[in-house]
Amino acid sequence: MPLVLGIDGGTEGVRAGLFDTVDGREVAYASAAYGTVYPRPGWAEQAPADWWAAAGVAVRTVLAGVDVTTVAAMAVDTTCCSVVALSADGEPLRPCLLWMDVRAAQEAADISVCGDCALAVNGGGAGPVSAEWLLCKALWLKRNEPETWAATATLCEYQDFINLKLTGQRVASSCNAAVRWHWHEGVRPPLSLLTALGLEDLLPKLPAVAISPGAMVGELTPAAAAHLGLPAGLPVAQGGADAFIGMLGLGVLAQGELALLTGSSHLHLGVLTAPVHGKGCFGSYAGALGVGDVHVLEGGQTSTGSVVAWLRRMFSAPGQPLVPYALLDMEAAAIPIGCDGLICQEHFQGNRTPHTDPSSRGVFAGLTLAHTRAHLFRAVMEGVAFGTRAVLEAMQARGFQPARIVIAGGAARSELWLRITADVIGLPLHVTVCGEAPALGCAILASVVGGAHASIPDAAAAMVHSVRIVEPDRTSHAAYASHYAAYSQLYHAMKQVPAAAATS
Repeated sequence: MPLVLGIDGGTEGVRAGLFDTVDGREVAYASAAYGTVYPRPGWAEQAPADWWAAAGVAVRTVLAGVDVTTVAAMAVDTTCCSVVALSADGEPLRPCLLWMDVRAAQEAADISVCGDCALAVNGGGAGPVSAEWLLCKALWLKRNEPETWAATATLCEYQDFINLKLTGQRVASSCNAAVRWHWHEGVRPPLSLLTALGLEDLLPKLPAVAISPGAMVGELTPAAAAHLGLPAGLPVAQGGADAFIGMLGLGVLAQGELALLTGSSHLHLGVLTAPVHGKGCFGSYAGALGVGDVHVLEGGQTSTGSVVAWLRRMFSAPGQPLVPYALLDMEAAAIPIGCDGLICQEHFQGNRTPHTDPSSRGVFAGLTLAHTRAHLFRAVMEGVAFGTRAVLEAMQARGFQPARIVIAGGAARSELWLRITADVIGLPLHVTVCGEAPALGCAILASVVGGAHASIPDAAAAMVHSVRIVEPDRTSHAAYASHYAAYSQLYHAMKQVPAAAATS
């Protein structure tokens, strides 16, 4: 049976999955980790060389014992807005500015008031613009690292760097370009926008071509094939931003469906058949999925699973194994709704939506000497769920009412987190057989390039399968109302305090 390889470049490592093309069954799965450096509050960097090294480890592991001649094609997705400055020979000039890096807050503010029509995807033109996005980071590099800027031949993303290493082709994904670069259906950002920012010299640094997800980028070079343990000449399909490719891996392609992708961050991606713009949301984007006349409305939370992982590290003794998540879940499950008055604001790296405030910070409010680590752990889970509810309410205010929510990622592995989320938002959550939605989404794209399926919708229909539904408990949903109201007030009450801390 022909197999396809999906590679998911995430925040904490590379995950590789081998899937069959008939029903999407996962044949093998492996991962390899890399680190993140946080030079200052709100900053986050990674070494692109670590991405490539981890890809080699993960792919070689997943191919162990497999006849590699049965692999028909491959595709890659990565974190979005992880910006890389490359020299003329394709080598990184500095560590990447990771997606969660919000040092470009001033640049984001400057861009948001320039008034160009390309900003329609930012609150209908009213802004704000997220400091995570490529234009903000490009402007920051030009203003603060002029020598790096002058030496940059190509400014691109993690996605483009990996495809360059795989195929030798310097191309962008139309997915990333549509959702973060202010390109519209393959058209590069308008010169009027760049001129207003004094950023005209960005244009020749960007990849000249954007390729749609599912189209062929090129073939695996001999050097890349040797690194990965695959045959040279293997077709490489274009992927894109991890969460958006994850929509394909969840089969979320119809009007009214919403993908909830969880991991280090949360993405909330709704499908429409007509454009929608407005305050509190990003988008909608055309051309992001490479599927017909589909528009995607976006909400997001910058810090979710990353806060849970941080707290777990805090609870673990130095040099000892980390406290098992299962134990922390068990302890937190015994804590009542509302954590005995403890509320967590999950903005540890700022807020993406509905506030789009890079200066906002994490808060635990209501701490007493009676609170335990179980209270803290549950409070983080509840705080993330409250943030999700705030995002969904902003989308509903724009006229998008989720008819079906499909969830995948780290939070979907925790029964407690699933239960808390369903109860807080008051809506059912659909769970799929394969929880690694981005990797499966890449496999779907690869199956089209490899000839197993005629189109992305055909591949998704064959390879994605639901397994169960988590229904909300109405009594619990009502019990959360007052705690959610307190969470909602916390952002406004704390707004001026973290702004000072963020700039110190």
